[in-house]
Amino acid sequence: MAYRVVLTEDAEADLDGFIKYLLFEKESEQAATNVLEDFLATKDNLSRVAGSLKLCENPRLRKLGYRRINFLSHRYFMLYRIEGDMVIVDNIFHELQDYENMML
Repeated sequence: MAYRVVLTEDAEADLDGFIKYLLFEKESEQAATNVLEDFLATKDNLSRVAGSLKLCENPRLRKLGYRRINFLSHRYFMLYRIEGDMVIVDNIFHELQDYENMML
């Protein structure tokens, strides 16, 4: 089943923040480009595999129906939920962030 992947404003802001950090703080256009390309590839992959990934381990996130997909090549991931044939990406995190407390 092919899902339509939709990013919330929060997820778009998360991604934008990471890209701006790489561009302006780290001054690395190449790193920003690489992360953006990885995001696009992961989003494309998510449209095909969203339903096959397991629910989050955290009981509260699991109860809300959240699942996680890691970026293919970088240390970022998306938290998403499925509604019908649509995947809603609510947030994007770096794996060092305390995302469970940020989500709850």
